[in-house]
Amino acid sequence: MFEEIFKRKRLLPDRLPLYGFRNDGEAWLYETDILNREFALSVCIAESGAVDTKVVEKETGEEYVLYKTGAVGTYVGEVRAAIEEVLHAIAGACFETAVFKTGQAQRIIEYVRAVYGDELEFLWAKTPDNAIWRRKDNEKWYGVILTIPKNRLGFASDERIEIIDLRIQPERMEELLAQEHYYPGWHMNKKHWFTVILDDGVTDQELCRRIDESYALAGRTK
Repeated sequence: MFEEIFKRKRLLPDRLPLYGFRNDGEAWLYETDILNREFALSVCIAESGAVDTKVVEKETGEEYVLYKTGAVGTYVGEVRAAIEEVLHAIAGACFETAVFKTGQAQRIIEYVRAVYGDELEFLWAKTPDNAIWRRKDNEKWYGVILTIPKNRLGFASDERIEIIDLRIQPERMEELLAQEHYYPGWHMNKKHWFTVILDDGVTDQELCRRIDESYALAGRTK
């Protein structure tokens, strides 16, 4: 129930106490009233990020479970809608979009957030596992993270991998591509962009340096 609200989301535990959650030693708990205070809603979030709910009718003190069943009707629909409203607010405040799964992808996302204050933008509804970073001052892209079949880079495998595309000066491209783990920019202008697989083949330190260079290049005017 309500799994779609938290699909592709990652829990940010530090935000839970700020929202009003308390930790009972095993999970995070949040309580609020819904439907004109007729019901008490409890939201439980496990350390893994799994979310569960409990609704109690305040007048009787009995648990209301119909909303978790296939029951239909105006009243149970209103209960579900009220719960969904609370859960959407929690998802927005205490979770982040977590499309990309590799450890390196998650680390560089944190790096960009910390250094530039930029969040990934998911621009394409048909490809929800592709996203971009852009500069705030001129809106130029300086990084793209994509999920593609590995054979798109010339490998004999259709395994899905996460990659990053970054800018480089054209005169430096040949030298860069002569190094291991670097590829021509996939789905981008191959004169100005290169690709790295986010599998730790390139170290975080080197990759972050190249993100900095790409950010600077995106800020240049013609």
